[in-house]
Amino acid sequence: MILKAVLLDFNGVIINDESIHQELIAEIIISENLHPDESEYRQFCLGRSDRACLRDILSRRARVVSEEDLTRLVKAKTEAYQQKLAQIEVLPIYNGVPDFLTQLQQKRLLIGLVTGALRSEVELVFQRADLTQYFSVIVTGDDVSLSKPEPDGYLLAVERLNQQHLDLRLKPSECLAIEDTPAGIKAAKRAGMQVVGIAHTYPLHMLQRQANWIVDYFSEIELDRVEQVLSQT
Repeated sequence: MILKAVLLDFNGVIINDESIHQELIAEIIISENLHPDESEYRQFCLGRSDRACLRDILSRRARVVSEEDLTRLVKAKTEAYQQKLAQIEVLPIYNGVPDFLTQLQQKRLLIGLVTGALRSEVELVFQRADLTQYFSVIVTGDDVSLSKPEPDGYLLAVERLNQQHLDLRLKPSECLAIEDTPAGIKAAKRAGMQVVGIAHTYPLHMLQRQANWIVDYFSEIELDRVEQVLSQT
């Protein structure tokens, strides 16, 4: 196989904003007259969409919520997230992100984003951090009904890249995913992709048995090594 595309997650991979999300989810839980639980956030929210996160937390608390209620809560959380970012002068983009994306471009690899975050959140960050130019395809939580660890987002990214490049004939096995959570790693693997686990959110040792490669930083990703391994499959 030949490496043709690299697909990245967003929260916890490109932007260091998990603490913001945790704070905002806690505020929503409090607004529902419930007490937030950090262990619930790690279990139900990391690597997953806000909709899936809130649905599972409230369900665990024996709360029955309609799709309309979930939409209302997600909208409120998104608006609060945008307000939080507006207060930050320099967005917490992880070190090495622009250099890594430039490296991918120089290798003529297609770049995509696969995230459970909403498109409005991604666009806000990408515009401020000047990252939009790098991405050929962006798949967000608006585009799929099932959150990670389901593979739908990754499979849709492959489909859209093939629609953009009719002679590409891209297969999932020709893609590399960059993920920071077990849910994200499972989603990419279920789609049939090799995965680099980056230890931004979980300790490196917790990702070791789940991803194909584990790194602490973007600078440690050896694309030549990945291409060599794929060429032997």
